[in-house]
Amino acid sequence: MKLTRRILAAATLAALATAPLASLAQDIKPRLIRFGYGLNEQSNQGRAVKVFADAVAKASGGKMKVRAIGAAALGPDTQMQQALIGGAQEMMVGSTATLVGITKEMALWDTPFLVSSGQEADALLDGPVGQKVIARLPEKGLVGLVYWENGFRNLTNSKHPVAKLEDLNGIKLRVMQNNVFLDSFQALGANAIPLPFSELFSALETKTVDGQENPYNTILSSKFYEVQKYLSVTNHVYSPWIVLASKKWWDTLSKDEQKVLVDAAKASRDYERKDTREEAGRALAELKAKGMQINELSPAESARMRDKLTRVNASVAANVGMDLWNETQAELAKIRTRK
Repeated sequence: MKLTRRILAAATLAALATAPLASLAQDIKPRLIRFGYGLNEQSNQGRAVKVFADAVAKASGGKMKVRAIGAAALGPDTQMQQALIGGAQEMMVGSTATLVGITKEMALWDTPFLVSSGQEADALLDGPVGQKVIARLPEKGLVGLVYWENGFRNLTNSKHPVAKLEDLNGIKLRVMQNNVFLDSFQALGANAIPLPFSELFSALETKTVDGQENPYNTILSSKFYEVQKYLSVTNHVYSPWIVLASKKWWDTLSKDEQKVLVDAAKASRDYERKDTREEAGRALAELKAKGMQINELSPAESARMRDKLTRVNASVAANVGMDLWNETQAELAKIRTRK
């Protein structure tokens, strides 16, 4: 009887010793990160999200897993931003322009003709000015990690080429839900209509709007060439994307986990900018091959547009704050001197 009790006790102890290990193995699940974005998986945005996801998985040893959700399946940028603020979604990448209603300083990046090259944009965004703007996000419930490149924006429409300022008169032009874009194109004579990107193709197809403005890569990956005949190279705004995290969620992460995400975001930024710039040239050639009629705005007409937008620039400066505006102009002067 005593022997039987001893055998039972030993068996119980053995079971207790192994149970926590088995339970632990079952309980260890990777931290799931839902990462939303607006374009499709084959776009420059989709490729860069994959680079980010792979870097996170590798650096965390599989303990963190990014679930990439594209094609605006989680809603337009504005909806995802609110989901991040509320803690219902972990991460996203989207336009800085749709953040202006949350953080007014983001309007700085919507300034028409602010930078003249991608290299100028990189130096400005990654430097003290860009980081100062990012630093305003946490108080609004968001954490900004890095800026990606969307690229220089250009006009498309289904009516006629835009070769001069007057060609914009009366064109129903979709713009982002952003006052700077609305004011800019109204000042240029267009009938500016704010719409979420997720509704844009349908609006173009049904002629609810005549045209839109986006970088070449987005025009190609979104197949706007199927519903737009004319592409006018205006380079009127350099448009960045920004990788965001929910502050509610971010604050639950360890310092090591945060570092994994920051490092992965920087790696994805470097990849994305290179990829986007290489693709832009190919995209323009492909859009032409697909039948789009392409014209380039002359320097004289660009200057006319800039002159028309003086009031808009003054409004941006007042909105973001004169200190930030003046610091931006001074930083750009330094960047141009270093060339």
